[in-house]
This record gives sequence, structure tokens and C-alpha cells, in this order.
Amino acid sequence: MSRTPLDLTVPDLSGRRAVVTGASDGVGLVLATRLAAAGAEVVMPVRNRRKGEAAVTRIREQQPDARLVLRELDLSSLASVAALTRAMVAEGEPVHVLINNAGVMTPPERQTTVDGHELQLGTNHLGHVALTTGLLPLLRAGRAHVTTQISVAARSNGIHWEDLDWERSYSGFRAYSSSKIAVGMFGLELARRSEASDWGITSNLSHPGVAPTGLLSARPEVGRPRDTPQVRLIRLLSRLGVAGTPQTAAQPALYAATSPQARSGALYGPSRFGGVSGPPTEQALYPTLTDVGEARRVWETSADLVARAGVRTS
Repeated sequence: MSRTPLDLTVPDLSGRRAVVTGASDGVGLVLATRLAAAGAEVVMPVRNRRKGEAAVTRIREQQPDARLVLRELDLSSLASVAALTRAMVAEGEPVHVLINNAGVMTPPERQTTVDGHELQLGTNHLGHVALTTGLLPLLRAGRAHVTTQISVAARSNGIHWEDLDWERSYSGFRAYSSSKIAVGMFGLELARRSEASDWGITSNLSHPGVAPTGLLSARPEVGRPRDTPQVRLIRLLSRLGVAGTPQTAAQPALYAATSPQARSGALYGPSRFGGVSGPPTEQALYPTLTDVGEARRVWETSADLVARAGVRTS
């Protein structure tokens, strides 16, 4: 057994293959490290090869025998996602754990992906839809646990159906919230479809609470030249023990993806201060996520939007 802080136990994952998006830093790096420590082979699909190599070095400093595989992936490009999933399906190795963790948050100005979608919708949601559905044969073969990372921001607002790509007006936070609601509904619909069709996939949701990660830090590539006031406040709250750390923020996803007790269709998040920090626990689904008809619409609309990349959905 491998243990994480707060005494979370990770089962032995020897002989298992895990895929973690956003594994080059922050919460994703913690997740990749803990999965590798538990014996899994961890596939780390990264956009920035140099950051990915640095992450591999950091993991192996802690886990010299870690089995790590770097792959190229740009979630903001559906063609990039399709290339990765086609290659992995051709290799034929089952995937036992998939953690859809990567994301981008609140660019100050509206930006688009190479496919023309608003950046947060395209990266946080459509990129993970394309990845998950593209890997579906391998997930079924591995009877996988699929955990999709959402956010406390998904508690408010809704899917911006009237203007999915925010072309008429743009709100960075509302667009972020909408993307996380959409990908959360997709994860719940995957759970329902797996159960109905006997795919053998456990699909659930997690959220990291509030922690000082790179989401709100300086990111020139999304038009943010300096740290936001919000992340400076979060760092202070983290030092005071109110907000979490990247290590504690990773634990809900780690529990949801590996624990035998983690349920399909459930949401896991931190247990203290209203879901801000603390050990992971099962939480009630946010009301924004509970409309089954809306989730079906998300699945079908998303399938249409990613079809141009040649990613097959089921």
C-alpha cells in the first residue's frame, strides 16, 4: 500500500496503466507521483515536452523505479487528441485509470482553440470528451476508473447553450464555470451509459477545493502576464491552513480514481470549510449537474463537435 498525506491509502496498482492529463505540474504532478508510487505505469500526455521531462525528473527523484511514459497532447487541438488516442488504441494496452485533470482558467480576454472553440470550452471540456471517447475501447478493456476533475465554480451558472463559444459576449469566470459543468455532466453521462451497456467503466467526478496551483498564476500564453490577486489570497489562506495545498487538493481525485469504495456517478471533494480543503469525502452532486436530459444533450452535442477530429464516440 502507498500512503499520501492525511493518511489516504492508495491500493497496489502494479500491472495497471494510468493516464493523467495536466501531469507536468500542480495537482496533476502530485497525482502522477502517487500513482507511480503505488506501482502503476503512468502515461503523462503533455503539451510542453520540456515541462514534461522536468516532471519526470521530479517524480523519479522521489520514486526511482517509477514507470512513466511521456506522450504529446494539446487538449486545445482536437486533431492532437485524435492522434494520441489513435496511437494508443493501435498499441492495444488497456487503460485502468484515466484522470481528466488538466485545465485552463479565466483568460482575461476571449481566446479560441485551433478548432475555433472558446479556449476553456475547448480545453477543459471538448478536449477531455475527445480523449475519453477516443480511448473508450482501452477503458472498456481495463474496466477503468475514469475520474473527471471539475471545480467549485461548477456550483453556479450553467451551460451557455445560447452561445457555447462566447462569441457575442465574454465572461472569463462564467465561461470557466460553464466548461466545468459541461465536462461534469459528460462524466456522469459516461457512468450512466457504462451501466446501461455493461462497459465495466466506473466514472465519477472530483474537485480539488481551493489551493494555490497554476490555474490563476501568471500564464502569458493565456494573456495573464502576472499572478492574479485571487491566487495571492489563496496562497495566504493556504499558509494559514484554511485553503489546501497541491498535495491535499489532489486527494479527492486520487481517492475517486483508485479507492474500491469510490462509486460511479458520485462526486468527491475536500471535507473542510465547505469543500475548500481537508481529506476527501463523497459530496452531494451540485444542482447544476443533476439534469439527466441536459447531460444527454451535452454528450450528443459534444460528440458532434469532436467528430471533425475523427474521434469515435459510443
